[in-house]
Amino acid sequence: MSHDYSTTISLDHTPEGVYDAVIDVRGWWSEKVVGDTTTAGSEFDYAYQDVHDCRIRVTEAVPGERVEWTVLQNRFSFTEDPAEWVGTRMVFEIRPSDRGTTLTFTHVGLVEDHECYGVCVQGWDFYVGQSLRELVETGTGRPSTFDHRTRDNVAAVRG
Repeated sequence: MSHDYSTTISLDHTPEGVYDAVIDVRGWWSEKVVGDTTTAGSEFDYAYQDVHDCRIRVTEAVPGERVEWTVLQNRFSFTEDPAEWVGTRMVFEIRPSDRGTTLTFTHVGLVEDHECYGVCVQGWDFYVGQSLRELVETGTGRPSTFDHRTRDNVAAVRG
């Protein structure tokens, strides 16, 4: 049985501060994200080189508690099924703890049978476990700065 990818980090910060960092996607995942990443119902586009493009909808945004995204469109250049992420959800659960806040990130639907699983786990381990953590703790994350979008890539994602 395959399980969804999930990681939990403890942060010495308030739930509200962690929430603010999570919705600051350009501060920890990619500086080149296009669109609103803060409002439920909004959509944004992510692209990395010619390797990955996706369109994501913010399906839930509850300050200090939870952020949820759903992948609407996806294109991987390195998997047999380029749409592997479509329909998956990224969930950020934010809970107060004795030492500050516990953040649990789960990519619901990103399971071991996916061809991208190993690469995606490495990516999330870095972007959530390191870059997002650093954004919360120091005010500066380590988002990707590379954007190699072409009209064809964006058109393929948007359908």
